[in-house]
Amino acid sequence: MRARSGPGRVATAHNHLSGGGFDLPPVEPIFNSYVAQFGLADRLRFTPGNFFDDPLPSADVLIMGHILHDWELDQKRLLLQKAYDALPTGGALIVYEAIIDDDRRHNAFGLLMSLNMLIEGLGFDFTGPDCRGWMADVGFSESYVEHLVGPDSMVVGIK
Repeated sequence: MRARSGPGRVATAHNHLSGGGFDLPPVEPIFNSYVAQFGLADRLRFTPGNFFDDPLPSADVLIMGHILHDWELDQKRLLLQKAYDALPTGGALIVYEAIIDDDRRHNAFGLLMSLNMLIEGLGFDFTGPDCRGWMADVGFSESYVEHLVGPDSMVVGIK
């Protein structure tokens, strides 16, 4: 059996890696059950916390998947700063979202998701250059955008 997503998928594909998940405490039993199902308890651990109140766990690579679009700009910047603070020099932050294309004409899903977030009064989706600029503002020395599959892309920032 292969893990279908998240840290389990990366861990099953790369036996030399270890990692974990960071989320609110009620998620821990779900995470641990998932990890045990794939025999990864020796390499994946859960860290309970609230990313606004607690420091992020230290790691060589941090991944924020479909997180930043939920929040207003000040909160986005705070989360990016916390990621920067948790990374060692040379470490990377990967932000994957339905990144809106630079011309705002092609990723209809990203545009509609952003409209939905604005209607709900929460956050907003963004372009690759937007995210790269916020990363630079908090100290990341370099960054780039890479298209994934479907409407998703990732912005990688290097500390």
